Amino acid sequence: MPVRQMKESSEQHLVIKPHLQNPMNQAKKTTKAAQNGKGPPPQENHNQTLPNSKNKGRRRGRGGRKSDQGDVMMRPSCRPCTAPLTSSANGNAENGCISDTGFPTSSKSLTFARRPGYGQVGTKCIVKANHFFAELPDKDLNQYDVTITPEVSSRTVNRSIIAELVRLYKESDLGMRLPAYDGRKSLYTAGQLPFAWREFKIKLVDEEDGVNGPKREREYRVVIKFVARANLYHLGQFLAGRRADAPQEALQILDIVLRELSTKRYCPIGRSFFSPDIRTPQRLGEGLESWCGFYQSIRPTQMGLSLNIDMASAAFIEPLPVVEFVGQLLGKDVLSRPLSDADRIKIKKALRGVKVEVTHRGSVRRKYRVSGLTSQPTRELVFPVDENSTMKSVVEYFQEMYGFTIQYTHLPCLQVGNQKKANYLPMEACKIVEGQRYTKRLNEKQITALLKVTCQRPRDRENDILRTVQHNAYDQDPYAKEFGIKISEKLASVEARILPAPWLKYHESGKEKNCLPQVGQWNMMNKKMINGMTVSRWACINFSRSVQDSVARTFCNELAQMCQVSGMEFNPEPVIPIYNAKPEQVEKALKHVYHVAGSKTKAKELELLLAILPDNNGSLYGDLKRICETDLGLISQCCLTKHVFKITKQYLANVSLKINVKMGGRNTVLLDAVSCRIPLVSDIPTIIFGADVTHPENGEDSSPSIAAVVASQDWPEVTKYAGLVCAQAHRQELIQDLYKTWQDPVRGTVSGGMIRDLLVSFRKATGQKPLRIIFYRDGVSEGQFYQVLLYELDAIRKACASLEPNYQPPVTFIVVQKRHHTRLFANNYRDRSSTDRSGNILPGTVVDSKICHPTEFDFYLCSHAGIQGTSRPAHYHVLWDENNFTADGIQSLTNNLCYTYARCTRSVSVVPPAYYAHLAAFRARFYMEPDMQDNGSAGDGNGYGAKATRAAGDYSVKPLPDLKENVKRVMFYC
Repeated sequence: MPVRQMKESSEQHLVIKPHLQNPMNQAKKTTKAAQNGKGPPPQENHNQTLPNSKNKGRRRGRGGRKSDQGDVMMRPSCRPCTAPLTSSANGNAENGCISDTGFPTSSKSLTFARRPGYGQVGTKCIVKANHFFAELPDKDLNQYDVTITPEVSSRTVNRSIIAELVRLYKESDLGMRLPAYDGRKSLYTAGQLPFAWREFKIKLVDEEDGVNGPKREREYRVVIKFVARANLYHLGQFLAGRRADAPQEALQILDIVLRELSTKRYCPIGRSFFSPDIRTPQRLGEGLESWCGFYQSIRPTQMGLSLNIDMASAAFIEPLPVVEFVGQLLGKDVLSRPLSDADRIKIKKALRGVKVEVTHRGSVRRKYRVSGLTSQPTRELVFPVDENSTMKSVVEYFQEMYGFTIQYTHLPCLQVGNQKKANYLPMEACKIVEGQRYTKRLNEKQITALLKVTCQRPRDRENDILRTVQHNAYDQDPYAKEFGIKISEKLASVEARILPAPWLKYHESGKEKNCLPQVGQWNMMNKKMINGMTVSRWACINFSRSVQDSVARTFCNELAQMCQVSGMEFNPEPVIPIYNAKPEQVEKALKHVYHVAGSKTKAKELELLLAILPDNNGSLYGDLKRICETDLGLISQCCLTKHVFKITKQYLANVSLKINVKMGGRNTVLLDAVSCRIPLVSDIPTIIFGADVTHPENGEDSSPSIAAVVASQDWPEVTKYAGLVCAQAHRQELIQDLYKTWQDPVRGTVSGGMIRDLLVSFRKATGQKPLRIIFYRDGVSEGQFYQVLLYELDAIRKACASLEPNYQPPVTFIVVQKRHHTRLFANNYRDRSSTDRSGNILPGTVVDSKICHPTEFDFYLCSHAGIQGTSRPAHYHVLWDENNFTADGIQSLTNNLCYTYARCTRSVSVVPPAYYAHLAAFRARFYMEPDMQDNGSAGDGNGYGAKATRAAGDYSVKPLPDLKENVKRVMFYC
C-alpha cells in the first residue's frame, strides 16, 4: 500500500546559484561629539547607514509630513544639545533598500555592524560551551536536483526511494558516491557523479502492508540533474574573517550531511532528533509521554566550523491502543460507560490528524490518518456495500470480513480518509503509531511533568551532551567520512568574563540607600522604593468562593502594610467593602465596583483594583484584564487563592513592586544612571525601546500575531517604560505599526505609529527629545535579520522625520535571542567561586569570542543566577550601530539593565525592555474576543491600534480595542 501522502507545500528546497556580489556603497561620515564631562571623548563615526534614510522627497511621497496639526511637535530640548542630532547619510539610489510600497526589497548588500573589538571589563575566567570543532572538508560539494514522479509529499517516502536508488546503483551509476539527501528536491555529493543528468526507475515495496502475505509494489521515476558546485574557499574566507557574507549554501550542505545518519536512526523534528531509546519515555498524562532527544546544528564561529549539540525533550503521543488512549485522555472508564457530547469533542480534537494502524488483520498493519469521529456509536453505524445501496452495519462487516467481533459497540468509530469517502474504523481495532509529536498546548500538569524531565543540572546536561556526541560517533559516520568532515569530541573551551553587578539606588529615607546585589539577587529589607506612588482609592473583588471575607481582609491589610513599608503611600482602607462575585459574572462585577466606588469618591476614579482569583480560573484572568484596561481604564492586580491563604513576606514584597510600577512609580534605579556615568546613555537624552511579536500557537491558522513596543519614559535613569500593542497579519514578524500614515478628511495625510507615539510620550514625560535611540528587538531568527532590520529601521527613521525636519537621532539596533541552543558550563564545578548554588555559571558571565560570529558584533550574556536546570545565556546581536558602542559599552549597559526589572529583586535573563515587550504582547492576546479571530474590517486609522493592518496578499486584521490613556502611560503588563 502506498504511504498516505501529506502535502508539504510550504517548504522550499535549496538551489545553489552563482553568488553575485553587490556590495553596498559605504557612505562615510565624520561627526564629532562634544564632551559634557560625563560621556566618552569625541570619536569619529564611520558607520554605514540605511540607503535613502534622508531622502525626503520619497518620504513625503509616501505620506510623511514634517509636522501635523494636533500632534505634539518635537521642539528643541530645554537643555543644551551636547551631541549630534543625526548620524545618517545619503544612500546610493541604485542600492536603495526600501521600495515605494514601504516594504524593503531583498538586499544582502546591507552589511551588519562589525565587531568593534573585544570586551575587557570583568573578571576573566574559562567556561565550556556545547560547541564541537568541525574540521572544514577539502572536497568539492555538488548539488543535484531530484525529481520524483509520481510526486510524493512525504519526506519519509522520498528518503526510502533515494535509499533504494543508492542501494541499487551506488557501485555502478553513482560511481561509488554516497550522497546526502534533504528529503525534498536536493541531493549532495562530495565530488561529481559520472553524469550530469540521468533517469532511474525505482520500485518501492510497501513494508507496512504485511509480513506473510503479498506486498504491494509501486514504481517511481527519479531524475537526477546537476545544478551547481558550492565554493568551500568562500566558506574558508568567511570563517577567517576575510569575507562578510556567509555562504549559506555550503553551510546548509554540511548541515544536511551531518544529519543524514541521525535522520535514519531517530525521529527527526526540526533540527532535533528524538527516540524512546535515548532515555525511557516518561508519562505526562492524558495519553502523552516525553521523549528525550538532541539538537544538532552546524554553525560558523570564530574558531571555525562548530557543531552545536544540546539535549532536547518533547511531548509525543503515547503509542497506545486507541481505546486505552481515550481512557487516559478522559480520565475515566470508557469501556462500560457511554460518552457525553463533551467527551466526543475532546476525543475528536485530540485524535484529528493522528496516524493509527489497524490491529484486527493479523500481520497486516495498514496505517491511516484520523480525520474525524462519528457522532453515532458503532452499533448504529451502517453503510452501503454495493452499487444497489445494500446496507450493512459496521459490526456485521468486521465480523464477516475479518472475523473480528467488536466488543465496545457503544463507542464511536474513527473516521479516516476524506469527507467524500470516509471509512469507519472501530476504536478497539486501532493503535496509535509510534513517533508522533504532540503539537497542541499542554495543560499545567503536563507542563510540570515535562519540565521535571527537561530540567537538568549543568553537570548532568554536560555529561549527556558528551554521551550523545560519543554515541553518534561522527568519526565512524559514513556520510561524514564521505564528505571529509571531522568532529571533535571535546566541548569548546572559551575565554569569558564576569561583569560586576551594578550598584542600585533606593530612597534616601530607607536604612539602606544603596545596594550591591550578590550573585544576581538582593531583597527589599531596610530599603524604600526610589519613587513610591500614592494609592488613596482602591477596592477589592473576591472571585474565589473558598476565600472568606475575613481572610480576604487580612490579606488586603497585609498587602497595604507591605506597600507602605516599601515606600508607597497606601490607604489601609478600601473605598468600599470587599465585594464577592462569581467568575462567570466578571464584567457585571467589575462595572458594579467601578461605578459604586466612583459614586463614593465623588467622581474621582478608582486608582487600583485588587482581585482575588481561584487558582484554576480559566478565562477569568484574561477577561478581567481586557475589561479593566480597554473598557474601564482601571489598573488591576490579581492574586491567586493559594497566595492569599499562605501569605509570605517575599510574595507581598513582589506584589508591592508590581503595584508601584503599575501606578507609575519606580522601584530602583542604577546608581550610575543617577550619577550620569553610563557611557552613551547619560551624556544626552536617550530612549531605549524594546519590541517583540508573539504568534498564535501551532494549529491556529487565522489568529493574528501581536506586536508590542515599549520605550523608556525617564532619563537619565531609563527604568520606567510605557507600552503599546497592536494586532497584525497571522505570523507576520515585521512590526507593521511602527510607523504609519493615513488620510484624514480635515488634516490630510496624518502620521502615527508606535515609535512616533512613544517618542512624543518621552518628550512629554522628560521635557527632552531623544537624541539617541537604542532598540532591543526580541524574537527574530537569523534568517529574518536582514528583512527585519531594513523594514523596522526604516520605520524608525520615518517616525523621527515626521516629528521634526532633519530629526534623525543615531540608532543602535540589537536583536535579542533566547531560542538558541548554546549553553555555557563551568570549567570546574568544584570551584565554588565560579558557580552559583545551582552549579551554573555566575550572573554577568559574558562571551564574545571563539563561539561567536567570525566578524559581526554579537555576544552571549548570562545575566541571571540559575534557580533550577541549566541557565540559558541570552544572545545579543548588534545589527546596526550608529552610536559607536564599544564591546564593553553595550555589554555592560545590557548587563546593568538586567538588574532594573521591576517585578522582582533579581537580575533577569533578558534585557528588561525586551522582556516587557514580550509581556505586553502576551497580555494583548487577552484583548481579542472570540469574534476577533475572524476577518475584520479596517478601523478609522485614528491613533493606537485603531487601523487594521493588511499584509501583502493577506486579509485585513481586526484591530485590538484601544487601551485607555491612563493605562498606556504605565507598565500595565507587569
